Amino acid sequence: MDAKALEKLRYPIGKFSKPEEIIGEQVNSWIQELDAFPDKLSQLVNSLSEGQLDTPYRPDGWTIRQVVHHVSDSHHNSYTRFKWALTEKEPVIKPYDEKGWAELHDTMYAPIAMSLDHLRIVHAKLVYLLRGLKAHELERTFIHPDDNNKSSLKENIGRYVWHGNHHYAHIEETCKRNKWL
Repeated sequence: MDAKALEKLRYPIGKFSKPEEIIGEQVNSWIQELDAFPDKLSQLVNSLSEGQLDTPYRPDGWTIRQVVHHVSDSHHNSYTRFKWALTEKEPVIKPYDEKGWAELHDTMYAPIAMSLDHLRIVHAKLVYLLRGLKAHELERTFIHPDDNNKSSLKENIGRYVWHGNHHYAHIEETCKRNKWL
């Protein structure tokens, strides 16, 4: 497989691009997407067989099962980052070893229903939190130590909408390629 085709498999919707200006309408739209995402993902994966769930989305990539568990883990970590940024002054967040987590026993073998249920609850809590924030609270920031960049909460909302859609596309494209949809 050539590098261009592999890159398309890795980033089927492209990489996250922060809008130059993030206005209230955009934030509200993103929050609606976060609210709908757990059901959207569940509808995509609930009918997949165990064998299909254990199919990698690309050569040397995670399986669909690992992707579902990763989304749950990642969005859980993001929820915590929102809380830190709302309660601390520009906290430096703690990153986690995504690849290491993806190789743990639960991520490799656990039923996806566990992570789908977890994602549903995490998103319900996150959406409830976000809908209660004032505009100035959405400006609060945290710092990611990997690149030392500040991210505002409103930017992070967009990033996690992208993240969910990014992994949804991994699964959907795998299903299409294998004629499971």
